[in-house]
Amino acid sequence: MFLEKDRNNENKNGWIEVVCGSMFSGKTEELIRRLKRARIAKQKVEVFKPAVDTRYDEEDVVSHDETKEHSIPVQNASQILFYAEDFEVVGIDEAQFFGNELVGVCNELAAKGKRVIVAGLDMDYLGKPFGPIPHLMASAEYVTKVHAICIRCGDLASYSHRTIADDKLVVLGETDNYEPLCRHCFQQTQS
Repeated sequence: MFLEKDRNNENKNGWIEVVCGSMFSGKTEELIRRLKRARIAKQKVEVFKPAVDTRYDEEDVVSHDETKEHSIPVQNASQILFYAEDFEVVGIDEAQFFGNELVGVCNELAAKGKRVIVAGLDMDYLGKPFGPIPHLMASAEYVTKVHAICIRCGDLASYSHRTIADDKLVVLGETDNYEPLCRHCFQQTQS
């Protein structure tokens, strides 16, 4: 009986990995790298992204260096539970666009023995904790913070500075709307 349960992943330990940082820091690139390695290990992998994120492609997850990974766009985090049932590794990109329901979804997947790899912004354009990412970081077994390069001084950048006037929390954009800044340069923009 024990061996039967083990084969069905009922006793297998799952976990959550969070890859976070500012825009242009390589979060999606790192997510794709980890997913490729899981496939090399012959694991069953599926990737999800919020349907609202159509910047590069309506379905694919695409890094800034144009590396692509096919994904399933979903309207809300609970849909991931339905689609992820038969997979061992679940990747989730642009996780900051999901509500706090994503935290429960990721924990449920991990409890079912799945490796969950989540990539997203940890801070919004004001430098404040963004969406479910801080809560995911607290419950994750592994957290990797990646950094961009400050566009103004060349130091490590942790902030996504919005360069256009818009008070909405979510404004989809790239280098036309955002620039990565270090703490010092970001603080100069806030005064």
